[in-house]
Amino acid sequence: MENATASPYQLIDDCDASDTTLYKFYAAVMIVIFILALPLNASVLHLFIFKLKFWKSNSNNIFLFNLVLADILLIFCLPIKAYNYIQGERRIENDAVCKAMLFMLFLNRGGSIAFLTVISIDRYLHVVHLGRRNLLKVLKKSGLISILIWLLLVPLTIPTMLKNYDCCHSPNEDDTIIKEVDIIREFIFFTKIVIPFVILVYCTVRIVNKLRKQTIGDTTKLKRAVFLVTCVMVVFSFSFLPCTIARMVLLIAQVDKWPEKYEDKAAVAFDGLMVLSYINCLLDPPVYCFSSTKFKGLYLSTYFPFLIKKVPLQSLRVNTIQRPHNDVIGN
Repeated sequence: MENATASPYQLIDDCDASDTTLYKFYAAVMIVIFILALPLNASVLHLFIFKLKFWKSNSNNIFLFNLVLADILLIFCLPIKAYNYIQGERRIENDAVCKAMLFMLFLNRGGSIAFLTVISIDRYLHVVHLGRRNLLKVLKKSGLISILIWLLLVPLTIPTMLKNYDCCHSPNEDDTIIKEVDIIREFIFFTKIVIPFVILVYCTVRIVNKLRKQTIGDTTKLKRAVFLVTCVMVVFSFSFLPCTIARMVLLIAQVDKWPEKYEDKAAVAFDGLMVLSYINCLLDPPVYCFSSTKFKGLYLSTYFPFLIKKVPLQSLRVNTIQRPHNDVIGN
């Protein structure tokens, strides 16, 4: 390695944080996310299991449960990453633990992306294709769909463990195999972001168009569905698109063999935007509230009963007569 004093940057392969102050800031952000997201998601998980009994509920609740499960599993990885950054390391030195961490991070991040997408598809089918029974029958098997998603994510995540990836070393692998794994891994990384984003945009546009054409009947359901898929798309875009762009820049820097300091800057930016992507653990809970008025009311009455205004009994009876009993956007 060249003289380290000549530049504040180090070779990326060294896996040391070139800017320790900045990486300590990344660590602080992850600690804050962990402190805020753990009780928030744990409380949501408690409601789904003990109050809503999600396995007996509609498809929407089953998909939401899997989303919060993916978020919680991701949250538990954050303290380890934060500790590494505080120590001035981009990844943990132990190779097996490093690969296990990458597997968990990408598996559960993929789970969040997959179930956010499925939630939007669920709303799309119930709004745009409400009359097509065959499509809606598929959603009744939401438990099976959820299991299949998790099973599919496992082989898609394994390539992150097979090769030197972000400082997890595998020194004795064949160069040809390494190049093939590189291509497969990067293809998976980008397609599992780009394809869901296209689906989210399509579902949002179709539901908005449906609302514009709706001239008679109750439009509350459609408006809530539009609000839901819009929130999902905003959460998805804010959490996952920036790190995808940063990854593309980093790959260009490596392929075009940019000077070390610029390549390292690209790696630092990628690490920072990956940290930003973990904030989806805090942004997902509002999706649950927008998905179901029942969930929102149950959450407030369970944990924040003082925020609920007491409704006069006579007013409650009037509202009960005028409004349907089922959830506005439920199945």
